[in-house]
Amino acid sequence: MKDQFRYKAWANSEILDALAKVDEALYPEQWKLAVRLMNHTYVVDRIFAAHLSGMEHQFQDTNTPETPTVDQLEEDISKSDAWYLHHVGQLDHGKLKESISFTFTDGDKGTMTREDMLFHILAHGAYHRGNVGMVLSSCGIDRPKDTFTRFLHLTDASRRAQT
Repeated sequence: MKDQFRYKAWANSEILDALAKVDEALYPEQWKLAVRLMNHTYVVDRIFAAHLSGMEHQFQDTNTPETPTVDQLEEDISKSDAWYLHHVGQLDHGKLKESISFTFTDGDKGTMTREDMLFHILAHGAYHRGNVGMVLSSCGIDRPKDTFTRFLHLTDASRRAQT
């Protein structure tokens, strides 16, 4: 699972680098939407990190009232991605099937296994990076080629060797 979270960190960096190229003055609505989407993924990541750690989180919703700068968002997401990399690196695989009960931000109760939570974080982030990619296209910015297969081949050149 560590490769998947290394990929997540790389893909987040790729999309944030592209987002930083958007001219906020020319595309204020698109810029805000893209930043809010990435901030939403960050907040959800932190909420589930709290659930995985058995801690409380400070969020009342799945986004913050204020819109951060791209620089602040990049710093926050980078720290969060580092937390997940450390967490999955230290996680005993026997604990993946352990169920954790928690409360969603809307007050509903939920129970998920650690494995389900980690998969949700990966899938949720990929989904919203795709949303942001579409917004970038509307601003004339090339969407990052941030697929998992590309990541694997960039980080392990031997995967390109033919058998």
